[in-house]
Amino acid sequence: MTTRTLRRVAHIAAPAAASVVMLAVPAAAYADPGGPVVLAANDLPTVIANLQNWVMGILAAVATLFLVLAGVYWATAGGDPAQVDKAKGALKNALIGYGLAVLAPVLLQVVRGIVGG
Repeated sequence: MTTRTLRRVAHIAAPAAASVVMLAVPAAAYADPGGPVVLAANDLPTVIANLQNWVMGILAAVATLFLVLAGVYWATAGGDPAQVDKAKGALKNALIGYGLAVLAPVLLQVVRGIVGG
């Protein structure tokens, strides 16, 4: 047999042998969970409340980052109108982020109403 043929056989035989070994030892497939199987750790209202806390935290963090960037841009502008406009844009984004963080509970209440939680 040539080297090329041996390589082809190896490319086919190795995955086939691994599949045979995995199928020959199905211990994990028959594992007994030992009790009731729980598909979800929390009920829907708890999940939505946790989601609300995460969303508010992330929005507030991103808004604070934009607020700090706006301050840095404004402080380092040195009278450059382009930098001042950049600072104003970052400040506007920070205010939008804080507004969304404040409105997050209202938006998630709408989601809760839609899904029936």
